[in-house]
Amino acid sequence: MSIAMTAEQAAARAPQAVTVHGLTKIWPGAQRPVFDKLDVNCPAGGVTVIVGPSGCGKTTLLRCLCGLDTATSGEIHFGDRDVTHVDPQRRGVAMVFQNYALYPAKTVFENIAFPLRMAGLGKADIEQRVKAAAALTRIDGLLERLPSQLSGGQRQRVGIARAIVRGPGVLLMDEPLSNLDTKLRIEMRAELAGLQREIGATTVYVTHDQTEALALADHLVVMRDGRIEQQGRPEEIFSRPINSFVADFLGSMNLACIRFEGVQPIIGDGQVIHLPATAPIGMDFLLGFRTEDMTLAPSEAGLRLAARVERSELTGVERLVHFNCGGWRFRARLAEALQPGTIVELSVAADRLHYFDADGVRMGTKQ
Repeated sequence: MSIAMTAEQAAARAPQAVTVHGLTKIWPGAQRPVFDKLDVNCPAGGVTVIVGPSGCGKTTLLRCLCGLDTATSGEIHFGDRDVTHVDPQRRGVAMVFQNYALYPAKTVFENIAFPLRMAGLGKADIEQRVKAAAALTRIDGLLERLPSQLSGGQRQRVGIARAIVRGPGVLLMDEPLSNLDTKLRIEMRAELAGLQREIGATTVYVTHDQTEALALADHLVVMRDGRIEQQGRPEEIFSRPINSFVADFLGSMNLACIRFEGVQPIIGDGQVIHLPATAPIGMDFLLGFRTEDMTLAPSEAGLRLAARVERSELTGVERLVHFNCGGWRFRARLAEALQPGTIVELSVAADRLHYFDADGVRMGTKQ
C-alpha cells in the first residue's frame, strides 16, 4: 500500500537534496552563536545523521530546516528551492519529535489524520492515507486506541506515521528513539532504516548516540560547540577521524599523550613503549587506537606495551578489559578472561594506529 497523491503533489514531494550554506543562528542577547556559518550537504533520498554532544546546536539546526526557528543569516535549499524564508507548511517537510507530541484525547487514527484535516483533504482521501501510513509503520491494528493505551514504541510509530502521511520530500527526526529502552531502540532503529528506504524521503536525523549515528547514516555530520568538526561517509569518518574529538566521540578511542626521553617513547608517568617505524619521532603527540584493535598477540611492527589488568567486564562473547600502563588507563575488547592485577603484553597493528598533534589535529605518517 502506498500513500497516494496527484502527479503535481508527487513532484512537489519528491526527495530533494537539503543544502545549508553559511547558516548562522544567534539568540537575542546571547554571548555567542548557537552555530556559525554552517555548510551541510544532505544527499537526496538518503539519511544524513547529525551527531554531537548536548548543546552543540543539532536540534536548533533541525528547527531551522523545518522553519520552526529562523536563521540569523545564511541559506537553506531543498533541491533548487530557496526555503530560507518559506513558511513551514509550504516547505514539503515533516518533523518527528523526541517527545512524540501526540494529542492525548484523540485516537491514533485522528492523530495521524490531523495534518491532513488541517490541509483540507476529503474524508475518503484522509482514510486512505492514514491506513497506508499506519500499515507502513505497523500500527494498522491500533487506529482506535488512545495514546495512553500504547507502549512507548507504539507511540513513536504513531508520531512517525503522522509525519509521513502527507508524503514529505524531507523528513526531519529529532532523537526519535531516545525515550525507548535499549532493546526497543535497536529494533526501532532497524525498522526506521527499512521505512526510510521504502518511503524514499530525504531524511535528516539528529542524535547524540554514536552507535545510532553510524548504523543509520549515509552521510554523517559531527558537530561540537556550534561548529562542524567533520562530515562525509560514516566509514571514512570512523576510519580517519580528522581530530581527537571526532576520534573519541565516535567509538570512544583510547588516546594517550606520548613524549620522548631521548629516543625512548614514554607513556603515562614513565612507562617505555614500542612504536612502529611509521610513528612520529622526536615530538610530543597523541596516540590513538580503538578498543577492538588491541590484541594479546605479539606484533613486532606495531605498538607494543605492558599493562596491568584493573578489571574485566563481560559484554557477551567478549570482555571489555580495563588496563593501567604507567598511570594511563585504557580499554580493550578481548575474548580472553584476564584476572585483575595480571601484567600482560599487548599490541596494536601499525595500520590501526592514529596520530594527532598537540592541538588534537590528525597527523600524516610515513606510510
